Amino acid sequence: MNDLITFGLTALAGYFAIANPISSTPIFIALTSGEDQRIQRLIAQNSVLTALTVVILFSVAGKLIFETFGVTIAALRIAGGILVSIIGFQMLQGRSSAAHIPHQVEGEGTPPPDVLQARLSVAISPLGMPMIAGPGTIATAVSFSAHPGFAYTLVSIGAFAVIAGVTYLMFRQAHKIVRALGQTNMTVITRLMGLIVATVGVEMVLTGTGEAIRAFIMTMQSMPMPRPDGF
Repeated sequence: MNDLITFGLTALAGYFAIANPISSTPIFIALTSGEDQRIQRLIAQNSVLTALTVVILFSVAGKLIFETFGVTIAALRIAGGILVSIIGFQMLQGRSSAAHIPHQVEGEGTPPPDVLQARLSVAISPLGMPMIAGPGTIATAVSFSAHPGFAYTLVSIGAFAVIAGVTYLMFRQAHKIVRALGQTNMTVITRLMGLIVATVGVEMVLTGTGEAIRAFIMTMQSMPMPRPDGF
């Protein structure tokens, strides 16, 4: 029992350090600026549920998924980094809302289902994945689930569920922060967050590329060298 408690605290600290709800909140604010509280609530809810679903999936069947599709953490980092970099560039250009959350036509009441779905899609990407449940979080979930006994996997999932809950609560306070900052400051913050998001994306690509190169070198070094002629 003590081992499970210690493991749970370790998992909680690890997930908090990697998922980092504090750093995700300004990005949520930048991506949802101009939305009403109902849309922000739905985006916050869907983003943490998406992240939790991803962590549960990889905690239970992460090794099988990687082996079945031949996916590596390095490749996941590179793909996620490219996606995050593109979104960050769009935020820098002030086009994040048009690209990710199309607004309803002026004069309409409830937006059509397709428009609402498009506005909520930002919850899945980039917020749910790869910002909250990114390659680092997925790798951590797979690592924690490698402990013998399914109880450890459940504790790991429970630890991330706590982090997801904290993230949701912080996202729900976004409208108060936006109201306090004002529209002009929000525009500046959106551009600044765009630069940070793009930087995070580039860092993910560089990290993934470095891991892929190291794996390739290790593979080459482990291959038997042909013996010279005459021996």
